Amino acid sequence: MTDNTSTKTYLDWIAIAVLALGLIVGLIILAAPAGTWLGLWVFGTGFQILITLDPFTHWIAAACAIGLLAVVILAVKSKAENTAKLCTFAVVGTLSAFLAWYIPSTVQARLAYPVIHDVSTDVENPPVYVANALLRAEAVNPMEYGIVEGLSLEEHVQQQREAFPDLVPQLIDAGPQEVYDRALSALNTMGLEITAAVPEEGRIEAVASTFWFRFKDDVVVRIQAEGNQTRVDARSLSRVGRGDLGANGLRLQEFFSLL
Repeated sequence: MTDNTSTKTYLDWIAIAVLALGLIVGLIILAAPAGTWLGLWVFGTGFQILITLDPFTHWIAAACAIGLLAVVILAVKSKAENTAKLCTFAVVGTLSAFLAWYIPSTVQARLAYPVIHDVSTDVENPPVYVANALLRAEAVNPMEYGIVEGLSLEEHVQQQREAFPDLVPQLIDAGPQEVYDRALSALNTMGLEITAAVPEEGRIEAVASTFWFRFKDDVVVRIQAEGNQTRVDARSLSRVGRGDLGANGLRLQEFFSLL
């Protein structure tokens, strides 16, 4: 076997190996949320798949990147006729591996948030769900604020305030109608599904769907005149899950930033 033939053989095997490895790990990672959507397993199983693979995905992504580099070098050296196809194999496998690294890393980074699933700017008199109460008929989590297994209400409030100290009632120097319109616009900008808009009550309700697992979280905004200003309170509550990986608090932060 000539050196050129040997190089082409290595080129073929490396390209196929990178493609196979990248696609396998990528499909496993995508199966975690997909299985939850399809009802094949509970969301906890999907999270566990991501967390279990997380320590290995960056190594796999690095190996695929090295493999891609080797394919390019060998392709240039051998001048193989199927260079474009083999390089495409390696690129697809590497991109799939990096996707598999990225998804669990985002979940892992959020494990630092407290294990709570209900966040409100007003913890003493939280905004109340009206329209969304009907949508929560099969929800596991109750609508009463701060009910999390293993935590007292005081502990829940403390953990929320430590994680999101900026989420307090907001006073805005504008009239209630203007603030209401801005709040509605902000929720629409965020891509939430508006389920109730009642300006005479200063109440807006919406549903948010998380990106990977498509969990449904319920949002309610309460707008009230307070002196010469307008007070805005907001609440975001998950339907399932003991913890939310910070999703509800981050959502309210984004809302107030847009507002």
